[in-house]
Amino acid sequence: MVYIALEKVLPEKSKSLYKSVLTAAARANELAQGAQPLIKTDSKKVATIALMEMAAKKVKYVETKPKGKKTLG
Repeated sequence: MVYIALEKVLPEKSKSLYKSVLTAAARANELAQGAQPLIKTDSKKVATIALMEMAAKKVKYVETKPKGKKTLG
């Protein structure tokens, strides 16, 4: 089992564990669907690879803004 320090995964400016979990989950899903890993590793587990990519600063959380206001009615 690989240990990845939380300090290496969390971005410096935003220490949001929630955003880091979302990022790792999204990247793990991409890897499970066939995306190529951005780092060299012997691990076969997509969650581990996603966390290792985040620790290597190859993957990060990017917040997007909605394009326009949608109104109900």
